Amino acid sequence: MSFQQISEIRNRLRCLGARPAHEQRILRLWSQAKPQNSGSRPLESFMPSALRQELPRLSADLDGLLRLQSEHPAEDGSVRWLLALREGQTVETVGLPRAGLCVSSQVGCAVGCVFCMTGREGLIRQVGSAEIVAQVAFARLHRVVKKVVFMGMGEPAHNLDNVMEAIEVLGTVGNVGHKSLVFSTVGDPRVFEQLPLGLVKPALAVSLHTTRGDLRAELLPRAPKMSPEALVEAAEKYAQQTGYPIQYQWTLLEGVNDTQEEIEGIVRLLKGKFALMNMIPYNAVDDLPFKRPSWQRAAEIARTLHRQGILTKLRNSAGQDVEGGCGQLRARQLQLDSSPRPLHFVKAKPATFL
Repeated sequence: MSFQQISEIRNRLRCLGARPAHEQRILRLWSQAKPQNSGSRPLESFMPSALRQELPRLSADLDGLLRLQSEHPAEDGSVRWLLALREGQTVETVGLPRAGLCVSSQVGCAVGCVFCMTGREGLIRQVGSAEIVAQVAFARLHRVVKKVVFMGMGEPAHNLDNVMEAIEVLGTVGNVGHKSLVFSTVGDPRVFEQLPLGLVKPALAVSLHTTRGDLRAELLPRAPKMSPEALVEAAEKYAQQTGYPIQYQWTLLEGVNDTQEEIEGIVRLLKGKFALMNMIPYNAVDDLPFKRPSWQRAAEIARTLHRQGILTKLRNSAGQDVEGGCGQLRARQLQLDSSPRPLHFVKAKPATFL
């Protein structure tokens, strides 16, 4: 029996006589990449026989949610994995330095940010909640994972139920701290309505990219029609509810959003807000006309914002040399040989996170 959702796993377990404690145990061991027979107590001492007999088949089905298609280690210690879903579509997951992991919530993306590779072919399909958690379980076979960012392929707000279900598992039995689960969005009213209601409330990253409404409509053509002002207002409310600062994402594009007007707009919008500005120089994508400003110009912008009271970090995306950086992920084609590849540990090197 195949499945894509956590709810489907729970239903299957309940049909086998599992009680809530059994469900949580199985989800905990799976999400943490531990064998289902882990522990000092023999399974027959506490698990129904029908469930116990089904465990090997269940484990095989969980392992079969994803198949490693190719692995691309980067010089900074990160790694880009191309992972095949059960029916053959692919997602990309990036292991980051400092025990971080960037997961995908969709195959493709409907937002169509003009500087991003992911959405160039539109949305292909949603990634199920079990398939999202499976990316974390897969990564943990290779390296330590303490932080999970929903910044890979897709717009999490467009797959909100599945993403929230995955976040609940990771933030409860998955051994990931709530502040270390980062929900990234271009901005959608449903996010600000639903995230505060969740059992696990993740940190929030908002892709802002400009303070001009007209320019934002050009850069993010199919994002919800929220003005930058309304977006920051809604995000600030969530920051006050959770006690986590909002991480505003800003892809620096030379001659587009690196102007003095934009610097002044950032100060106007974020002054006094519970916020962190992440400045990310643009990562090159083939056939797109954009350029990244010089590092000196980017650093000057960051210093100027600091002096104006805006906490700003200038970030160099991990994994750029293997196309694993922000905006470079996509549903790459499967290789002709679709057989599983042997897994091996990729040793992380010291580097700046994300």
